[in-house]
Amino acid sequence: MRAICSGISHGTEMLVHAGRIPPEVAESMRAPFQAGSWPEPVKYGYLSVGVVEEGPTHLRGCRVFCLYPHQDRYVVPASALTRVPDDVPSDRAVLAGTVETGINALWDAGPRIGDRVAVVGAGMVGGVVAALLRTFPLDRLQLVDVNPARSTPAAALGVELVHPDNAAGDNDLVFHCSANESGLARSLQLLGDEAELIELSWYGTAQPRVPLGAAFHSKRLTIRASQVGAVAPARRPRRTTSDRLGLAMHLLEDPVFDVFITGHAPFGALPQTMESIFSDSTETLCQVIDYPGDEEV
Repeated sequence: MRAICSGISHGTEMLVHAGRIPPEVAESMRAPFQAGSWPEPVKYGYLSVGVVEEGPTHLRGCRVFCLYPHQDRYVVPASALTRVPDDVPSDRAVLAGTVETGINALWDAGPRIGDRVAVVGAGMVGGVVAALLRTFPLDRLQLVDVNPARSTPAAALGVELVHPDNAAGDNDLVFHCSANESGLARSLQLLGDEAELIELSWYGTAQPRVPLGAAFHSKRLTIRASQVGAVAPARRPRRTTSDRLGLAMHLLEDPVFDVFITGHAPFGALPQTMESIFSDSTETLCQVIDYPGDEEV
C-alpha cells in the first residue's frame, strides 16, 4: 500500500497524544495496526487512504481505505481494505471511520419518524451524526455547541446550530458528543420523559460527574453507550463490520461531507500538526495529512 492521505481522529488521537489512556482499557483501545504500547511510544491512527501497489488483481491500482496509522507505505491483508468509490475524493474518504461511528450510533438509537432530536457537541463526530440525521423525517433536529465557529458546517448541513442555553427540551433522543462534563449534564436536561441519551464521548482518564439527581429518576431517563468497536446489537445478527464500513463509504458519495475537512498538512509536518491541534482545537474538525507522490499509479 502507498498512502495518499490520512486523517487525524481528533478525539481519540488527542487523548493518545496526551497520554490519557486508562491502563484498564489499554488493550481494548488499541488501533487495529497499532505498534507499541501505552503510555509511549506508540504508532497510532486509523483513517488511511491509499493505492494498492501489489496484491490481488482485483485491488491492484485501486484506491482503498484502511484502519492503519499515519504511514507512507505498509503491508496489510487484503481483507483489511475497503474500496473507495470513484465518486469519493481521497481526502473525503478518510472520514469513513467517523461516518461508520455515526452509523453505529443511529443503529443504537433507532430514531423514529417525527422524533425531536438534539446532537450536543458539533465536533467531527457530532457533526457527522447530524449529517446523517438530516435525511431522517424528524420533527426537529438541533446541533448544540458553545462554539459559534460551528455555524459554518451546520449551515452547510442545513441543520440549526444553537447555544446550549437556547436548545429546545423534551427531546426523544439526545446524542452527546462534546466529551465534557457540562455537555453531558445539559444533554440529560434536554431529554423528555422516558427518553434516551446516546453517549458517544470517550473521556480517557477523565472522570466526569454525571448528574443522576434532579429529574433523572422521576423522568426515567436512559443513558446508552455507543462505541464503534462492535456492530450495534440491533443490527449485529445481520450486519458485519465490513458491511457497516461499506455503507459508510457509499454515504460519502455525498459532497456535503467535505465541510468536515478543515485543513491539509504534509506528512513531514505531522508532529507539528498534532501539537498545533492539541494546543488549539477550536476550529479543527478533520485535519488531513497528505503524502508525497501522485495519486495515480
